[in-house]
Amino acid sequence: MTKENTSHHHAEAKRKRLIWILCVSGFCILSYVLGSWQTNTVPSSSSAVYKRMGCDETKTQTKLSSSSSSSSSSAAADNDDDNISSSSSLSSEPVELDFESHHKLELKQKNQTIKYFEPCDMSLSEYTPCEDRERGRRFDRNMMKYRERHCPSKDELLYCLIPPPPNYKIPFRWPQSRDYAWYDNIPHKELSIEKAIQNWIQVEGERFRFPGGGTGFPRGADAYIDDISRLIPLTDGAVRTAIDTGCGVASFGAYLLKRDILAMSFAPRDTHEAQVQFALERGVPAIIGIMGSIRLPYPARAFDLAHCSRCLIPWFQNDGLYLTEVDRVLRPGGYWILSGPPINWKQHWKGWERSQEDLKQEQDSIENAARSLCWKKVTEKGDFSIWQKPINHIECKKLKRVLKSPPICTKAVQPDSAWYKELESCVTPLPEAKSPDEFAGGALEDWPDRAFAVPPRIIQGAIPEINAEKFRKDNEVWKDRVAYYTQIMPELSRGRFRNIMDMNAYLGGFAAAIVKYPSWVMNVVPVDAEKQTLGVIYERGFVGTYQDWCEGFSTYPRTYDLIHAGGLFSIYENRCDVTLILLEMDRILRPEGTVVFRDTVEMLTKIQSITNGMKWTSRIMDHEKGPFIPEKILLAVKSYWTGPSS
Repeated sequence: MTKENTSHHHAEAKRKRLIWILCVSGFCILSYVLGSWQTNTVPSSSSAVYKRMGCDETKTQTKLSSSSSSSSSSAAADNDDDNISSSSSLSSEPVELDFESHHKLELKQKNQTIKYFEPCDMSLSEYTPCEDRERGRRFDRNMMKYRERHCPSKDELLYCLIPPPPNYKIPFRWPQSRDYAWYDNIPHKELSIEKAIQNWIQVEGERFRFPGGGTGFPRGADAYIDDISRLIPLTDGAVRTAIDTGCGVASFGAYLLKRDILAMSFAPRDTHEAQVQFALERGVPAIIGIMGSIRLPYPARAFDLAHCSRCLIPWFQNDGLYLTEVDRVLRPGGYWILSGPPINWKQHWKGWERSQEDLKQEQDSIENAARSLCWKKVTEKGDFSIWQKPINHIECKKLKRVLKSPPICTKAVQPDSAWYKELESCVTPLPEAKSPDEFAGGALEDWPDRAFAVPPRIIQGAIPEINAEKFRKDNEVWKDRVAYYTQIMPELSRGRFRNIMDMNAYLGGFAAAIVKYPSWVMNVVPVDAEKQTLGVIYERGFVGTYQDWCEGFSTYPRTYDLIHAGGLFSIYENRCDVTLILLEMDRILRPEGTVVFRDTVEMLTKIQSITNGMKWTSRIMDHEKGPFIPEKILLAVKSYWTGPSS
């Protein structure tokens, strides 16, 4: 009997102890969840996220600005609701953020003295660091070397903020931006006068209008592209990426977009003021660039189509060296389209003010160069000549026994290497094919399936340690990230951000995850990245470029709405001054543009201490998977200000 009572008391004590433990545990869990919800609830609206960032305060005029932020608001109002206005008012003073890590880390940078950056002189309003014309004059004019990238030396670096022009306005929303831009944003009338009869650009009051014309588009770019589509297929998804050499204001690229073709347009910074700046203001992909003595900053086999309409590139010079470079960046089966001189010279030679002999010799030289690359001439009709690159080099190798110049490059020549790499006078070899009807390197899916199909470079193991499974997992990661981004910045899905840059694009997962939004992404693969993946990005149907972020980017100021920088500063923190990278981001970011940083808390607080001095407002937020992930997110917004009126 005593034993039974003792057992009963032991069992009762155990039960009470278990109930007590469960109650305490439940109370702790409930307290944590409530606390986490209270401090980390994701805002459900645009105003909420900016309010949390402290951006709902009334703007005051700062020493950076000669005009108040009401200029931006009034500009948006004048836009008749077709132009995106700012989603919030931005505080002119740095905001002290109340961020406390769940890990109770000591954020030593929080108490640092903020270093404020002064505005640069207004003469630098359109400063392009590596395409400065004064610096370019120091270099050889042969092969246009003086117009290539020449970045400032250490004693020429600027530690100031590039000022927007007075009365700068938030650009028009896409698709209206394709046809209109504010004159105050790019105050250059030169093209409207110089190209008046060609309908490049017209001035209408305080706006520019882009009629869609061009030197080679007398009936407009839309009709011009329709003419091409009668000669080669442009609407079945086989052609997705294009490169437009000597693009002007990129009307060709602008009207390709309605056909789901994404063009990388480029032009030099030359006497035609601000061509690339106009293109980007319109919301069309473009970059400052030129065909000179170095390779274009793209991998081999990147583009489905290359285009030149009176682009002034001397294709016939240097034994067809520039066509050899076009061949490198064209994918197997890709097209090269040439219109303008010397095509159809028998009809146009008098208007071109050149002799028939001169034009015939130029066309013969181009024909010979194309033949030496093993290209097949598809057609010459009207003002167009179109060639097609072979799908493999099986027959080309046989032809090269007869046409020895230029030879096929040796295996030592790296096809994808393109950062300050000199042009090669040899044909870039294609991957081996087993039969004449096999696409070298692997066939691509048609668009839009191409965006999520496993790229051939991954299938064939060309990217170390990246396989099909890792590619699919990366897509899932970006699906979750973008779902989170649309909660903390709903403008992403509403068309607020047209021009987007991913500074460390990896496999292009960000671009793929937002493909349904009215945006395009400049996918940048740093030359210092562990894996060179730009070829994979192009195989997915997106565009991008190589870049060393210790140098300036080849674009004009104020040309991107949103910049994504994931893990970038961990790559560069020991290579160059992080401050200079942030100042470069400020240069290319539009007023009231947004930046998303992803990195460790220590790196983000270092970044935040610098951006506070650049008059950005920001807040550190938890990772999309919760507070216990070491990587955090810094969401920052550039404030609106302008330079002084002269």
